[in-house]
Amino acid sequence: MSERFDHIVVGGGASGCTVAGRLARAGARVLLLEAGLSNRHPLLDMPPGIFKMINGSKFMRYHQTVPQAHLGGRVHDIPQGRVLGGGSSVNAQVYMRGRPSDYDAWHEILRGNNDAVGWSWQDVLPHFRAMEGNNRLNDERHGTSGPLLVSDPGHINEVSRWFVQAVQGLGEPFNPDFNGPSQRGVGFYQFTNRNGRRSSAAYAFLTPEEQNPALTVRLEAEVRKVEIEGGRAVGVTWRDKAGAMVTAHADGEVILAAGALATPQLMMLSGLGPADHLVEHGIECIADLPGVGQNLIDHPEVPMVANANGPYGYYRQGVGWRMLWNGLQLKLFGSGPVTSAGVEAGAFVNPTDHEAPPTIQAFCVPIVYLDRDTLGLVEDGYGLTITTVVVKPRSRGELRLRSADPAAMPLVSPNLLKDEADMAAMVAGQRFFLRAFAESPLRERIARVAIPDPADASDAALAAHCRRFVKTNYHPAGTARMGADGDRMAVLDARLRVRGVDGLRVCDMSAVPDINAGNTNAPAMMLGHRCAELVLGG
Repeated sequence: MSERFDHIVVGGGASGCTVAGRLARAGARVLLLEAGLSNRHPLLDMPPGIFKMINGSKFMRYHQTVPQAHLGGRVHDIPQGRVLGGGSSVNAQVYMRGRPSDYDAWHEILRGNNDAVGWSWQDVLPHFRAMEGNNRLNDERHGTSGPLLVSDPGHINEVSRWFVQAVQGLGEPFNPDFNGPSQRGVGFYQFTNRNGRRSSAAYAFLTPEEQNPALTVRLEAEVRKVEIEGGRAVGVTWRDKAGAMVTAHADGEVILAAGALATPQLMMLSGLGPADHLVEHGIECIADLPGVGQNLIDHPEVPMVANANGPYGYYRQGVGWRMLWNGLQLKLFGSGPVTSAGVEAGAFVNPTDHEAPPTIQAFCVPIVYLDRDTLGLVEDGYGLTITTVVVKPRSRGELRLRSADPAAMPLVSPNLLKDEADMAAMVAGQRFFLRAFAESPLRERIARVAIPDPADASDAALAAHCRRFVKTNYHPAGTARMGADGDRMAVLDARLRVRGVDGLRVCDMSAVPDINAGNTNAPAMMLGHRCAELVLGG
């Protein structure tokens, strides 16, 4: 006989940890299944560990896109956390919610539900505040007593400060809080850590429940199928780390929180998705949901790299005696360069209309970022990388099954920058931050701008640069979205319930109708927090 629980949560990422922890705290018997490893590892706890994660790590699952025709056939990776805590355990820890208009737009989209609940800014703000334990801010937008620790940077490199001053020199205001009344401006991010230690969703929402007998967590548990009987989700089947197939039963609900790439794949493998596509792979269609795997949204990012004319930035900071001193400083005082994930400063700007909402988010990293795309073009050494990101992309992609084999990676086509408006916004953003490189006090410290070529800032040249280097900002979303009654492509109703099946919800970033303007880690936790409320409230 299979084990029985009140609720089963599939996926121990940002949203999954949040919903599981909150349900268990309320007394429900919860099984949380995570395909990845434990989050308790020094490399994960230290902010700079992200640089070890992106290009190869056992804590990541690396999806590769299908060839993107509009990018000349390029393929690129989309890394996703494969660890308890998901992205919140491997990301750069930037704490960003998006802007109120993002959620007000969701609310308008979902107003057409017969059994609607609110998703406006005023509806979701209490969830953000309840989760947040901020070390500087305490007002109507911020909380100080929540389990998610949010802090100012533990260390700020001088290059980050010069970036902030240079962008102010271009007329942008200093912004002390990107989650405040306005996103616009330049400043320093806040982060989900405290004293140099990461505050992931696993630490924030599961660690307090470690002694709670109502919570069961299984790692290296690869869920293969949602079990559906008589039109109701009644449990799940997974393969454990020994290779055995295991089934558990849910007396209440099954909640999918495996992420915007894994959740739609699991839904389709379980017979929930576009009927013709399922039949193509020999899968019985239980609910014809054509929107599953569609509406894939991601924030596109394009790098800009400059070499410094002196020892400015973090290059070789981890070599020799510096490594020992930095490690000792972290251990003894919780301070120093090791408390920084590198992304200390950033900006939200609209290069074409200063009065309109920002179209571009920028991240300043005081290091020369080298990867397979930039090798041979960028000289290793001291310097900085500015990444520009289109915050409200119009481009939409899709995810499809490669086969009916659960072990086969899905076919992912994000179509980054395919929409002309996205490309125009990105080109304008690149041109704006080329001006920042040339503005004091940055210009006095830059030897050369490696990419893009500052000698040709034409639209054509910058667009070619963007097509060559664009990649994911690690924020896939929208692949099982909420929508109004009568919207055939809506997979979920406003209560995060899967249409056509009882006892099944989705609470990760798959569920959003549109992506928020900014990093998605905090919104993913909000979705988990809100989902628990909906489940407990009936």
